[in-house]
Amino acid sequence: MNFRTHRKLFSLQLPARALRLGERTLVMGILNVTPDSFSEQGTYFDRRGAIARGLEIEGEGADVVDIGGESTRPGAQPVEEQEELDRTIPVIEALRRKGLRIPISIDTYKAGVAERAIEAGAEIVNDVSGLRYDVRLASVVARHKAGLVLMHLRGTPGTMQKLPPVRNIIPAVRQGLSASLRRALGAGVRKRQIVLDPGLGFGKTFDQNFEILRELRRLGSLGYPILVGPSRKAFIKKTLIGTPIRAARGSKRPTNRGISQTDYVLEALLFSTAAAVTAAILNGAQMVRVHDVQEMVAAARIADGMTGLGRR
Repeated sequence: MNFRTHRKLFSLQLPARALRLGERTLVMGILNVTPDSFSEQGTYFDRRGAIARGLEIEGEGADVVDIGGESTRPGAQPVEEQEELDRTIPVIEALRRKGLRIPISIDTYKAGVAERAIEAGAEIVNDVSGLRYDVRLASVVARHKAGLVLMHLRGTPGTMQKLPPVRNIIPAVRQGLSASLRRALGAGVRKRQIVLDPGLGFGKTFDQNFEILRELRRLGSLGYPILVGPSRKAFIKKTLIGTPIRAARGSKRPTNRGISQTDYVLEALLFSTAAAVTAAILNGAQMVRVHDVQEMVAAARIADGMTGLGRR
């Protein structure tokens, strides 16, 4: 297979600059400022810890830091807008004061949160609902000329795992993303401001997540850059059931009581996420959204080499 033919070049327009997508894979580092996130489980809910991690994400090589104040894990319940503002805005403001250079993305579907986040220094809005939850959000993005990530999601975080599966997932994702695009463009968002995300794990079956990774080029044919977020997802965890796993060689975790099952799982998720990131890039993704930035930057550079882009 010639992977080179799957990589398309785009320019993502932000309020005061543009990001080049496709010359190399861009890495979006996840910073969840929540007490109940799917993976960190509140690790960065402390404001000082969140600020320190945001700066660390940049130092590890990320191109964008994505800050979220509401968990979208399966079964998660929504939080009030003011609570989401209280969690995220001080972190965005502090990161800008401390000289963070890379763009900040706000992970929200609420127009009010997006507006305040952009005013505080965010340049991208990452909407898991694909403009389905708050009709005002597209107008906020258009007015500020911010970047916009439109993700495909079936149902809501509270219901998505309970829905009956669709028979043909690729056409369903294409149809859903096309509807999101119509909402965005109809509100005045420009094509060069938009990135599409197929929403791995969000209302998809185990097999369908792998199908999306295999058939990613079919979504790329919509004509927009593609972001994929496989990091630590449940379908990866399920794949590892029954697989013998040990801690990585040279692990610095305390060994006085041995390596815990949690440590084993985290090591396995790291390697498995790297494999999924590589698959996404080889099938055309221009950006990946991950927790383990340093390691996934390394994986992305190897995958870039396979596409013929090398060290650009």
